[in-house]
Amino acid sequence: MNLNDLRDNAGARHRRLRVGRGIGSGKGKTSARGQKGQKSRSGVAIKGFEGGQMPLHMRLPKRGFTNAKFAKDYAEVNLGMIQKAIDAGKLDVSGTVDHATLQAAGLARGGKDGVRLLGKGELTAKVEFNVAGASKGAVAAVEKAGGKVILPAKEAAEA
Repeated sequence: MNLNDLRDNAGARHRRLRVGRGIGSGKGKTSARGQKGQKSRSGVAIKGFEGGQMPLHMRLPKRGFTNAKFAKDYAEVNLGMIQKAIDAGKLDVSGTVDHATLQAAGLARGGKDGVRLLGKGELTAKVEFNVAGASKGAVAAVEKAGGKVILPAKEAAEA
Protein backbone atom coordinates (compact mmCIF):
# COMPACT_ATOMS: atom_id res chain seq x y z
CA MET A 1 0.00 0.00 0.00
CA ASN A 2 1.27 3.45 -0.93
CA LEU A 3 0.22 6.95 0.08
CA ASN A 4 -1.33 7.49 -3.35
CA ASP A 5 -3.61 4.47 -2.74
CA LEU A 6 -5.27 6.00 0.34
CA ARG A 7 -8.92 6.89 -0.17
CA ASP A 8 -11.79 7.94 2.08
CA ASN A 9 -14.47 5.36 2.83
CA ALA A 10 -17.39 5.30 0.42
CA GLY A 11 -19.92 7.95 1.46
CA ALA A 12 -17.54 9.73 3.84
CA ARG A 13 -17.39 12.86 1.68
CA HIS A 14 -20.55 14.49 0.28
CA ARG A 15 -20.65 16.90 -2.60
CA ARG A 16 -22.04 20.34 -1.76
CA LEU A 17 -25.73 20.58 -2.70
CA ARG A 18 -26.17 23.22 -5.39
CA VAL A 19 -29.66 24.66 -4.85
CA GLY A 20 -31.63 26.83 -7.23
CA ARG A 21 -30.40 25.14 -10.43
CA GLY A 22 -33.70 24.25 -12.11
CA ILE A 23 -36.68 22.08 -11.26
CA GLY A 24 -35.00 18.91 -12.52
CA SER A 25 -32.54 19.00 -9.61
CA GLY A 26 -35.32 18.65 -7.03
CA LYS A 27 -33.98 21.70 -5.19
CA GLY A 28 -34.76 24.35 -7.79
CA LYS A 29 -37.15 27.32 -7.75
CA THR A 30 -37.47 28.00 -3.99
CA SER A 31 -34.22 26.18 -3.11
CA ALA A 32 -35.90 24.13 -0.35
CA ARG A 33 -36.91 27.28 1.55
CA GLY A 34 -40.67 27.07 0.99
CA GLN A 35 -42.47 30.15 -0.33
CA LYS A 36 -42.10 33.82 0.58
CA GLY A 37 -41.69 35.17 4.09
CA GLN A 38 -38.73 36.43 6.05
CA LYS A 39 -37.09 33.03 6.50
CA SER A 40 -36.99 32.41 2.75
CA ARG A 41 -34.79 35.48 2.25
CA SER A 42 -31.06 35.69 2.80
CA GLY A 43 -29.49 37.42 5.81
CA VAL A 44 -32.10 36.36 8.37
CA ALA A 45 -31.14 36.14 12.06
CA ILE A 46 -34.24 36.04 14.26
CA LYS A 47 -33.17 33.92 17.22
CA GLY A 48 -34.85 35.84 20.04
CA PHE A 49 -37.40 37.73 17.91
CA GLU A 50 -41.03 37.41 19.06
CA GLY A 51 -42.93 39.20 16.31
CA GLY A 52 -42.38 42.68 17.69
CA GLN A 53 -43.35 41.76 21.25
CA MET A 54 -40.64 42.44 23.85
CA PRO A 55 -38.50 39.25 23.88
CA LEU A 56 -38.51 37.09 27.00
CA HIS A 57 -34.81 37.61 27.75
CA MET A 58 -35.41 41.37 27.83
CA ARG A 59 -38.56 41.10 29.98
CA LEU A 60 -36.91 39.15 32.77
CA PRO A 61 -35.29 41.14 35.60
CA LYS A 62 -31.51 41.31 35.68
CA ARG A 63 -30.07 40.75 39.16
CA GLY A 64 -26.68 40.58 40.78
CA PHE A 65 -23.32 41.90 39.78
CA THR A 66 -20.65 40.52 37.47
CA ASN A 67 -17.15 41.83 37.95
CA ALA A 68 -16.02 40.47 34.58
CA LYS A 69 -13.76 43.40 33.72
CA PHE A 70 -11.70 43.44 36.92
CA ALA A 71 -12.18 39.86 38.17
CA LYS A 72 -9.04 37.97 39.16
CA ASP A 73 -8.32 34.70 37.38
CA TYR A 74 -6.79 32.25 39.85
CA ALA A 75 -5.85 28.63 39.23
CA GLU A 76 -7.50 26.83 42.15
CA VAL A 77 -5.54 23.89 43.56
CA ASN A 78 -6.70 21.61 46.38
CA LEU A 79 -4.27 20.31 49.00
CA GLY A 80 -5.36 16.73 48.29
CA MET A 81 -4.20 17.04 44.67
CA ILE A 82 -0.86 18.47 45.82
CA GLN A 83 -0.36 15.52 48.21
CA LYS A 84 -1.23 13.09 45.40
CA ALA A 85 1.37 14.76 43.14
CA ILE A 86 3.99 14.57 45.92
CA ASP A 87 3.26 10.86 46.45
CA ALA A 88 3.52 10.20 42.70
CA GLY A 89 6.86 12.04 42.54
CA LYS A 90 5.58 14.75 40.17
CA LEU A 91 6.12 17.60 42.63
CA ASP A 92 9.45 18.41 44.31
CA VAL A 93 8.89 20.00 47.74
CA SER A 94 12.54 20.63 48.66
CA GLY A 95 12.21 24.34 47.78
CA THR A 96 9.34 26.80 47.69
CA VAL A 97 6.29 25.66 45.71
CA ASP A 98 4.90 28.46 43.52
CA HIS A 99 2.74 28.90 40.41
CA ALA A 100 5.45 27.78 37.98
CA THR A 101 6.21 24.64 40.01
CA LEU A 102 2.53 23.67 40.19
CA GLN A 103 2.11 24.29 36.44
CA ALA A 104 5.11 22.07 35.69
CA ALA A 105 3.52 19.31 37.79
CA GLY A 106 0.25 19.72 35.82
CA LEU A 107 -1.79 20.93 38.80
CA ALA A 108 -2.36 24.64 38.01
CA ARG A 109 -4.01 25.11 34.65
CA GLY A 110 -4.55 28.71 33.52
CA GLY A 111 -4.73 31.28 36.28
CA LYS A 112 -3.06 34.36 34.84
CA ASP A 113 -3.24 36.03 38.29
CA GLY A 114 -1.59 33.16 40.16
CA VAL A 115 -2.62 30.20 42.29
CA ARG A 116 -5.16 30.00 45.10
CA LEU A 117 -4.84 27.13 47.59
CA LEU A 118 -8.02 25.42 48.74
CA GLY A 119 -8.29 23.14 51.75
CA LYS A 120 -10.01 20.08 50.26
CA GLY A 121 -8.08 16.90 51.00
CA GLU A 122 -5.28 15.97 53.38
CA LEU A 123 -1.71 17.30 53.31
CA THR A 124 0.92 15.33 55.21
CA ALA A 125 4.14 16.66 53.67
CA LYS A 126 5.97 19.72 55.02
CA VAL A 127 5.70 22.24 52.16
CA GLU A 128 6.41 25.97 51.82
CA PHE A 129 4.02 27.69 49.40
CA ASN A 130 4.40 31.07 47.70
CA VAL A 131 0.95 31.69 46.21
CA ALA A 132 -1.40 34.56 45.34
CA GLY A 133 -4.13 33.41 47.72
CA ALA A 134 -5.25 30.69 50.11
CA SER A 135 -8.37 29.84 52.09
CA LYS A 136 -8.19 29.89 55.91
CA GLY A 137 -8.69 26.13 56.00
CA ALA A 138 -5.84 25.58 53.55
CA VAL A 139 -3.46 27.79 55.55
CA ALA A 140 -4.39 25.94 58.76
CA ALA A 141 -3.86 22.53 57.12
CA VAL A 142 -0.44 23.52 55.70
CA GLU A 143 0.73 24.92 59.06
CA LYS A 144 -0.57 21.79 60.83
CA ALA A 145 1.63 19.67 58.54
CA GLY A 146 4.62 21.87 59.47
CA GLY A 147 4.64 23.95 56.28
CA LYS A 148 4.24 27.63 55.58
CA VAL A 149 2.10 29.77 53.23
CA ILE A 150 3.55 33.03 51.92
CA LEU A 151 0.94 35.45 50.54
CA PRO A 152 1.68 38.75 48.72
CA ALA A 153 -0.47 40.79 51.16
CA LYS A 154 1.47 39.44 54.18
CA GLU A 155 4.84 40.32 52.57
CA ALA A 156 3.67 43.90 51.99
CA ALA A 157 2.39 44.20 55.57
CA GLU A 158 5.66 42.89 57.08
CA ALA A 159 7.89 45.18 54.99
